[in-house]
Amino acid sequence: MPGHFTGMVGVLFPSVGALVTDHGGTLSHPAIIAREYRVPAVVATGVGTTELHDGQIVAVDGTAGTVEVLE
Repeated sequence: MPGHFTGMVGVLFPSVGALVTDHGGTLSHPAIIAREYRVPAVVATGVGTTELHDGQIVAVDGTAGTVEVLE
């Protein structure tokens, strides 16, 4: 199903700089994997995958829960 976090993403995680999801919580699979890989993550944005586009440069602050488009 589109938009769902799959096991294949675990293979890609070593190369990502941050994670932004539309749904989830602190105990969701994406959040747990992000913590394991020490990747900043903001989950449950509601619109993250529709507002962000390929090629954009963003700043993700997992502690503050913010995503800022830089370029």
